[in-house]
Amino acid sequence: MAKTYVIGDIHGALKALEQIVARIDPQPGDRLIFLGDYVDGWSESAGVIRYLMALDERYHCIFIRGNHDAWCEDWLGGQAPATTWLFHGGKETVESYKHLTKAERQEHLAFFNRLHTYFVDDQNRLFIHAGFSSMHGPDHEHYASNYNWDRTLWEVALTMDKRIKKDSKLYPKRLLLYKEIYIGHTPTLNYDVTVPMNGCNVWNIDTGAAFYGRISAMDIDTKTFVQSDIVQELYPQEKGRNK
Repeated sequence: MAKTYVIGDIHGALKALEQIVARIDPQPGDRLIFLGDYVDGWSESAGVIRYLMALDERYHCIFIRGNHDAWCEDWLGGQAPATTWLFHGGKETVESYKHLTKAERQEHLAFFNRLHTYFVDDQNRLFIHAGFSSMHGPDHEHYASNYNWDRTLWEVALTMDKRIKKDSKLYPKRLLLYKEIYIGHTPTLNYDVTVPMNGCNVWNIDTGAAFYGRISAMDIDTKTFVQSDIVQELYPQEKGRNK
């Protein structure tokens, strides 16, 4: 039976990404859903994108756009690099692209252009980088940037009073729209947790690979997960986003 794996934030950590794929050991027919933030942090952002494009030729892959990916996409498209982006890992990404040809950069830009803002599968499970604010769902989101930046969905799910039942008018309508929701964007390290976290029907798969954590991948049917080594140990001469 084909499996579906959801993979959290990567942030330029090609070595950790290669570990995760090897540990998943995907088979033909398996689906890999990446939640975004492929770049910014460690030194191999361009290598990560090259690897993901090759992976897409072998497996059924779905790639969601993260906020860091949006920054990189703008830069590859000809915009001046945002100062905020450069501070939050973009500097390392720019450096990783120095040795790519113009044609290769265009191939990478085409990859970024194809990224999904979100994806809903045939079991009504939502995959999105950050979240959404509209009680009617992401289709009705007024500000598209919320797909990449919103943290209120996760905060609501994480702090929900478990005494409130789903049929109560107090239950957040956003959480009733989907069977399950899978997000990245907010590192679980913020809560001193090193593994994927769950709040209500929301699963957070960002286990802090940009900092001193790992990349995580979860089988969404069994909820079993695997992790890379600690990324900092794979890049001992670098700081990542540990400023």
